[in-house]
Amino acid sequence: MPGYDRAQRALAARAVKQEARRLGFDACGLSRAVRLDKEARRLEEWLSQGRHASMAYMERHFEKRVDPARLVDGAQSVISVLRNYYQPVAQPTDASVGKVSRYAWGDDYHQVLKEGLYALYHWIDESYGPISGRAFVDSAPVLDKVWAQRSGLGWIGKHTNLISRDIGSFFFIGELIIDLPLAYDNPTPDYCGSCTRCIDACPTDAIYQPYAVDANRCISYWTIEHRSNDIPKDLEHGFDNWIFGCDICQEVCPWNKFKSPTDEQRFMPRSGIADTRISEWAELDLAEYRKQFKGSAVRRARYDGLKRNVQVAARNRDRR
Repeated sequence: MPGYDRAQRALAARAVKQEARRLGFDACGLSRAVRLDKEARRLEEWLSQGRHASMAYMERHFEKRVDPARLVDGAQSVISVLRNYYQPVAQPTDASVGKVSRYAWGDDYHQVLKEGLYALYHWIDESYGPISGRAFVDSAPVLDKVWAQRSGLGWIGKHTNLISRDIGSFFFIGELIIDLPLAYDNPTPDYCGSCTRCIDACPTDAIYQPYAVDANRCISYWTIEHRSNDIPKDLEHGFDNWIFGCDICQEVCPWNKFKSPTDEQRFMPRSGIADTRISEWAELDLAEYRKQFKGSAVRRARYDGLKRNVQVAARNRDRR
């Protein structure tokens, strides 16, 4: 916004946030697009220790992950948004039911969030453009939690998820990186304090130190990202009846007392997603899988991966 003074940029920033709210986002914050030097050092150390397991894509495009100017020429601002997905349905307590992480109960969040981000982009372009930029929803090398924290939307907790004082942590994060300068928000301080509930509750000790997760021990990694059947026997029992992802560290977080039901119907549970028994999941064939999970984030695990997870859950059930 060349030639605009500080007050005008502040007015534009306020208008962007209002429009984001109108489009259905639960929160919107703005940060200056700069290289993430401190985060780059931490990421490099984490990768060098092999904490990313087999996720080799984490090593690629390193500079793009830490420098928004490598993604958008002339990047000035990162607009971060949150979209609540918490559904007012309890996770099953029956050990014979296969558990799926809440974020995958409804339609694929990538499409839902991008729909809103594209609308926000076009509004900014029409109101203050022409602008250049891109929308991101967990599909490009962007450190979304870092930008959300810098944008004042929450802090990265000891379980490495973003936490909001207003809505907890059951939400998705998206970004617009644009070449338009705006007024920026202050980063959110850390409110975890001395709490260690997430660390204590993790059944596989994946949170090896506060604010750091080892994918080699994480249930979500093994049930979503891992591609072969060689799940370590010493970890398998900790998976319990999780067949896709894991919500334990979020479920025990005290800040999720502020969660509220989402108003996005596309995030509501699909039929059978939260109450199907392990024995029924075991009978799922490829055609049923494709029908059940069309347009679902569960497709990330692929059919063979989901069947492998069900077999692990069945073994854990039989051990009881």
